[in-house]
Amino acid sequence: MDIRKVKKLIELLEESNINELEITEGEDSVRISRGGSAPAAVYAAQPTFTPTAPTAAPVSSESASEKPLDQPLKGHQVSSPMVGTFYASPAPGSPAFVSVGQSVTAGDVLCIIEAMKMMNQIEADKSGVIGAVLAEDGDPVEFDQPLFTIV
Repeated sequence: MDIRKVKKLIELLEESNINELEITEGEDSVRISRGGSAPAAVYAAQPTFTPTAPTAAPVSSESASEKPLDQPLKGHQVSSPMVGTFYASPAPGSPAFVSVGQSVTAGDVLCIIEAMKMMNQIEADKSGVIGAVLAEDGDPVEFDQPLFTIV
């Protein structure tokens, strides 16, 4: 099911007094329910995540690609348009689409988000320089979660 259709269904749910909506289209199925002030989409075919062993090297609490949680992010934020799995490169072992300090132009592919077994390319909506990469390869991401900053 196309993400635009899901967004439209969320908008319809927000505009109505309906608390829950379930749509089946072929093999695709989506259920959207309103639990609080914002609707949440639940997909029938959710991706599975494989736990990985922690790395032996200590991770710095403030790396070049991450900002501490108590400081606001600087620059334009590129957020996830959907729930899914974040992939920084086109294939395992390939170099990342972008890295911190790299110049990008509007329309450049920044990452891929896998949702419902579909690979969705996320493009830069602004030209600039990548200030921060806020997600790790293989991490699950939420709708509207910041993924990059462009300065």
